[in-house]
Amino acid sequence: MVAFASNSILCRLALADRSIDPVGFTSVRLAAGAITLLAVARLGGRRRTATNRGSWGSGLALFLYAAAFSLAYVRLDAGTGALILFGCVQLTMMVRGLRAGERPGALEWAGIVTAAGGLVYLVSPGLTAPAPVGSALMGTAGIAWGVYSLRGRRALDPVVSTTDNFVRAVPFALAAAVVSFGRLEGSTRGVLLAVASGALASGLGYVLWYFALRGLTAMRAATVQLTVPVIAAGGGVLLLSETLSLRLVVAAALVLGGVGAALASGYRFPNRGCGEGNPHHA
Repeated sequence: MVAFASNSILCRLALADRSIDPVGFTSVRLAAGAITLLAVARLGGRRRTATNRGSWGSGLALFLYAAAFSLAYVRLDAGTGALILFGCVQLTMMVRGLRAGERPGALEWAGIVTAAGGLVYLVSPGLTAPAPVGSALMGTAGIAWGVYSLRGRRALDPVVSTTDNFVRAVPFALAAAVVSFGRLEGSTRGVLLAVASGALASGLGYVLWYFALRGLTAMRAATVQLTVPVIAAGGGVLLLSETLSLRLVVAAALVLGGVGAALASGYRFPNRGCGEGNPHHA
């Protein structure tokens, strides 16, 4: 989650002052992630096989998330964008979890509601009537990320799968860059921020996320991501000299407490052996 929050901060730094355009940021981000992960996989002696490779579906979901998020970021304020993004992520993953047979108990639901309430409280001062295009783009980003995360639960080798997914996402990003060629712009600072976002916060961060997903149910994976806006806000205080407000402290307590309660409670699964309802099924 720290990697995801770092990604949000890097994106904010790059796009807020137009150091780079959204399409250029996405293209550099995905390309940098692919190059970094290819080097990591090679150094680790990991090989792509028919059983551990990624997929074009995951690559497309990754591209749609990264592109839609960047394009929406310049159209929505941070609070509204966070609610739409994580609302769609939650809905996508929770619906899939319920359909797979996951059955949260009362404490689980209480934790989820508390954490979601903490997120609403955190971003509520900045909420405005969202622009339709920006809302649609951020909703697309949330659904795409939910799909990408759900597909990651089946990854046998997170390093190889994530590497392959990034490599497959690059052609989509390059196609978008070609279409937007006349509107591309960027400074050295913007490019470097995009490289850092792709190589560190995205590439290596998503490998860790795929590792984590192997031990999480869909609903737990959705719930823990509610901590990202809080961590990002804390990072803004530490790195961007933003104000540490009472609202942030209270919201952090609600979100972290809710997530902790949700993770501490147990799930009831149908008797499916190693099927989708089993948290140990990859």
